[in-house]
Amino acid sequence: MRNITLAQGEYLKAGQLPRQGVLPAKVVTAAAGIVEEVRERGDAALRDFCLKFDGVEMDDFRVDPSAMDAAIDRVDLEFVEAVKKAAAQIRDFHEREVRQSWITTRPDGTILGQKVTPLSAAGVYVPGGRAQYPSTVLMDVIPAKVAGVEKIVMVTPPQKEGGISPYTLAAAKVAGVDEIYAVGGAQAIAAVAYGTESIPKVDKIVGPGNAFVAAAKRIVSGDVGIDMVAGPSEVCVLADDSANPVVVAADLMAQAEHDPLAACYLVTSSAELAQAVQEKLPAMVAASPRAEITAASLDNEGVVIVAPTLDQAIEAVNVIAPEHLELHCDDAMSLLGRIKNAGAIFIGHWSSEPLGDYVAGPNHTLPTGGTAVFSNPLGVDDFVKHSSIINYTKEGLEIDGPAVQVMAQAEGLWAHALSVGVRRKMLADGEEALNAVTPDELFAIAWPRILNTPKEA
Repeated sequence: MRNITLAQGEYLKAGQLPRQGVLPAKVVTAAAGIVEEVRERGDAALRDFCLKFDGVEMDDFRVDPSAMDAAIDRVDLEFVEAVKKAAAQIRDFHEREVRQSWITTRPDGTILGQKVTPLSAAGVYVPGGRAQYPSTVLMDVIPAKVAGVEKIVMVTPPQKEGGISPYTLAAAKVAGVDEIYAVGGAQAIAAVAYGTESIPKVDKIVGPGNAFVAAAKRIVSGDVGIDMVAGPSEVCVLADDSANPVVVAADLMAQAEHDPLAACYLVTSSAELAQAVQEKLPAMVAASPRAEITAASLDNEGVVIVAPTLDQAIEAVNVIAPEHLELHCDDAMSLLGRIKNAGAIFIGHWSSEPLGDYVAGPNHTLPTGGTAVFSNPLGVDDFVKHSSIINYTKEGLEIDGPAVQVMAQAEGLWAHALSVGVRRKMLADGEEALNAVTPDELFAIAWPRILNTPKEA
């Protein structure tokens, strides 16, 4: 792991972090080519890409709905119970996020408000192929169900025999997926973004994936909604001398084993703890079945930051803006108000980050790569749209209309002012008088007086 020691009064700079921040140009170029092929050739392109990238010949991409029921019977009962427990807690958390439409009335009778409408169709990308991620199914599907999305379409890469992992299918059944298609990669993103002969177009695409999936999501964004362009997973452990080095090491490894590019940060005000954690890691990593991946992440993307004060350590955390933040500190809850940037915050020595990955309830689809500075975890709001409601009365128009005309005149938008002015004319003099207005009179109706020229500074 890379070591950074801050001097008294010195603060971490973003440039000291081993982040690339953007998708490699060659990945974006390749993904763009795949997306365009699928747009032009539809299912034929999907079949070609499935054979090329997954080694599978696909006749029918749609997974028979009965496969979800069969999967429940194929997997271990204890797994099913764990999935149901996680689903219940994820649903309970996200139900608390639901916003209702609202309306308010002004004294003049004007009605204003907001109408909340679920999306008609959402696409959920679930990584697959050689791995299975039932937790991702739950985290990405359940908020959509809670939001009231009419149709949830899941896409996930086929395994070598062309099927889908029974763990993934069982989770899809519990979560309430409507349709599943065995297709992955950038081609799957293109398929649900634009539709093909067999795969429907959706309104928004959510879910994590590799760099090609992330690039494809960025490319289709604007033609369809996306949740975020997610990079490799991250954890940051903020620790003082009350932390246990074995626990801290295990938590860093829990993130490192995801991906050789996963980023792991230890930020501490204790040089002794930093040294102890790094002394524990080699033997603990060697014991892991995923030692190669874990070691690559820690060696290449791991950073240990030692700050002389806890205040400087907290500022370093806010610069990192991690996807996951663990607070291994005495009275950790007291630090919460000082944390500005983090996707999910795990408070105290007992709050293991994997609890959040699986069963706690808050979403594990989180902003990465420092985007927690401006982004949010996936939630119910990602699956609804908000429409403003504006219903003016005659009285409301008279009260607000003059201000509109003045502002429209300042912007040089004459017809904007006219739109309000003709209504005011009709209220004042009647509809017949308005209809009798000559073109020469319209100017004064829009701009009753000329604004003064702005004074020079």
